[in-house]
Amino acid sequence: MALRMHNSLAVHAGEWLKSEIVAPSGISLTALAAHLGVSRQALSTVLNGHAGLSADMAIRFEKAFGLKADTLLRMQTDHDLAQARQHEAMIRVTPLASAA
Repeated sequence: MALRMHNSLAVHAGEWLKSEIVAPSGISLTALAAHLGVSRQALSTVLNGHAGLSADMAIRFEKAFGLKADTLLRMQTDHDLAQARQHEAMIRVTPLASAA
């Protein structure tokens, strides 16, 4: 039996970055976007949890703040899976019969 993480433990990587890294740093969203080489809108969308953290953006945060991109992407994947699990019952798929 596989262990499942409780949905409440899965945090959106962008929202975590906003509260734990960006806000405490005191840098403005506009300045950070310029430093990362992305648009202010793209950064805002991720930090506010309206878009998932991409591998590209994770690497940008790794380079700017020293965070591991792998860790940020695992955090995002855990969040995405927890969100999907909330609607798991609506996914109507049966086991595929083996072609033996």
